[in-house]
Amino acid sequence: MSDAPSAAEEIMDGVYSALRAHGYADLTMQDIADECSKSKSLLHYHYDTKEDLLVAFLEYIVSDSEERIAARAADPPVERLVQFIGWFVFAPDETDREAFHIALLELRTQGPFNERIREQLARSDRLLRGTVADILADGIETGVFRDVDVEETAAMIVATLDGARTRQITLANSVRGDEADGYTRTVAEATLRRIVEPLLADGAELPPLDAAIEALRRDPESPEPDDPEPDDPKPDDPEADAAADGPE
Repeated sequence: MSDAPSAAEEIMDGVYSALRAHGYADLTMQDIADECSKSKSLLHYHYDTKEDLLVAFLEYIVSDSEERIAARAADPPVERLVQFIGWFVFAPDETDREAFHIALLELRTQGPFNERIREQLARSDRLLRGTVADILADGIETGVFRDVDVEETAAMIVATLDGARTRQITLANSVRGDEADGYTRTVAEATLRRIVEPLLADGAELPPLDAAIEALRRDPESPEPDDPEPDDPKPDDPEADAAADGPE
């Protein structure tokens, strides 16, 4: 059986590359066609409008994240939680990844006005919060986390990390000296120290954040919570938000 990507996957990869290169506002069907080496007429054969294609892209990256998250469900809960937090970390010099998240942020602003886009953003948000809630519930059941309100704690963790990513990409040129490694890194470390560590049961320990991030970069099956974020389709870019921004 061939491992070659399908035409649909090539088109989705083309959308990813075109968003990085052109952003959302200036993106055209021709830009996407150029990135995936398909004709513009072929894109219009499958998708009537640019909106149809972008909605399909959001659906694709969220579905991809769902599959990848499910594949890691048997990993230890503490390890999964640290990796989830690590998915949101990217350095200021990761310009391709930053460009993609800027485009997704532009796309997210259409949520209040476009029901189809809003549905995919809401699906991504449910995936992110649900993933953390499931990790916490598994950890409580196995005795590595203290008993907490998993839904409330998941909402707080996701909002904190998503907000950090938004701040980093919108204030890229206003970096303080203690944020040289990126605001997402600063907030991830604080999240582990102030939110996750107090949840640990006696005897449980957190794996190092650097080790978790390195494992994500080595593992092509690691999703990125990119808004739909939860995840972008490029396996070498370990973050995919969920787009709402996603396990971007």
